[in-house]
Amino acid sequence: MRTDSSPGTLPAREHLPAATAGTPVLDVVIPVYNEEKDLQPCVRRLHDHLARTFPYPFRITIADNASTDATPMVARRLADRIPEVTSFRLEQKGRGRALRAVWSASDAPVLAYMDVDLSTDLNALLPLVAPLISGHSDLAIGSRLARSSRVVRGPKREFISRAYNLILRGSLQARFSDAQCGFKAIRRDVAQVLLPLVEDTGWFFDTEMLVLAERAGLRIHEVPVDWVDDPDSTVHIVKTATDDLRGVWRVGRALATGSLPLDRLTRPFGDDPRDRDLTDVPGGLARQLVGFCVVGALSTLFYLLLYSGFRLFAGSQTANALALLVSAVANTAANRRLTFGVRGRSGAVRHQAQGLVVFGIGLALTSGSLAALDAANSDPAHSTELAVLIAANLAATVLRFLLFRAWVFPDRREPTTYDGPAHDGPVHGGTAYDGPAQDGPAQDGPVHGGTAYGGPAQDGPAHDHMTLATKAYGAYGTHNTGDSRAFDGTWRDATPRLSPVRPHDTDPGDAR
Repeated sequence: MRTDSSPGTLPAREHLPAATAGTPVLDVVIPVYNEEKDLQPCVRRLHDHLARTFPYPFRITIADNASTDATPMVARRLADRIPEVTSFRLEQKGRGRALRAVWSASDAPVLAYMDVDLSTDLNALLPLVAPLISGHSDLAIGSRLARSSRVVRGPKREFISRAYNLILRGSLQARFSDAQCGFKAIRRDVAQVLLPLVEDTGWFFDTEMLVLAERAGLRIHEVPVDWVDDPDSTVHIVKTATDDLRGVWRVGRALATGSLPLDRLTRPFGDDPRDRDLTDVPGGLARQLVGFCVVGALSTLFYLLLYSGFRLFAGSQTANALALLVSAVANTAANRRLTFGVRGRSGAVRHQAQGLVVFGIGLALTSGSLAALDAANSDPAHSTELAVLIAANLAATVLRFLLFRAWVFPDRREPTTYDGPAHDGPVHGGTAYDGPAQDGPAQDGPVHGGTAYGGPAQDGPAHDHMTLATKAYGAYGTHNTGDSRAFDGTWRDATPRLSPVRPHDTDPGDAR
């Protein structure tokens, strides 16, 4: 994939090239725990649907979350009998843990997952992954809350789902409509950068992934779905809701403190060559002006409240100085995060010191204006004083914004070509996956069963054959022959045991 013009670690989205024989385009993961009864009919139904309707090579991966019944045997039997099916066995529970392990190990450019009950109509699968194949979107989710969706479920689950999504909108400013629907997809290049930032290993995994992706500016495509509730679902609603609320608090706190390196997920513009010629363009001036004005108005109210409080036990000059000092610190912090988008604690002390200097310049400008007025007129009218103060404060505000923009929070953009270090991936089967630098020559995939997958070169030659996106919209409905689904057998060996993807995955106290 192209790596020029990217200020972060993700290249611009592109149409996926047509896959080579033996390499699936889509990897659908089915996380299961003690599903010996439903697993076989689910996999066979999904496989039949994909074989009839999906125009690209695919894989179905069964991710067994430490099942204690016959689920592992059923999974192995399906993998032995169906070439496009493979299975992974994890020794710890947790849907998020299973998805991160399998997605991190997969060589398919598009990764998806669905629940084993197949509550979602499978006709939504191709619309779900087509925007990812075409390069239009980064993630895709099925939505049961879209207007055109048709949903059959009880009032209790309907209330819980809508209440949860309202909480996400109110606390994390989430704009996607349905965080919990078990029907999602992601591009592999996005997953490689996004998954290391996701901490949850259980049911909150989906929500955390979507919130971080949305905050980083990635594009999330929503597909209305037809959905029928599974009355035999084993999900513990109360425990899941409690864990989800804890996750909301943790992610909200991380976003508020700026401790998440979301700049890694920055995307450049799209395919248009004119976009790649845009260099050294200053940040959005209009947005920064609006943010500065909003922060200024709130800071003024905060100053008045502080002044009133300090005035209860101090004189006017002391109360004014203390209120101005505290509000100036709060104003700098708010402008740092909200107006100029600076995250993290790096440089925070320096920014505050510079902000106090800017505040002092503004204070000197207003005080100097009053001193000049007193020198010119020993007894000026009150209206004249107000007019001078308004003019001086207006000039001080403009000066403060310019100094913030040019000196305190300058737009230090990186060069258009990202020359970052190699991305160290997880370990699978004892072999470390060391991904290439973004401008590296080739994308080396992870190792499965001792066979390394060597992906296409990042800056390799242009494909002279039909792209997947062209096939998605131009050749949909054609039937693949057996040759088009050639499988190299690497994934069908004995079920490999994955090493933990994150250090905390080894926590034996995780009840899920």
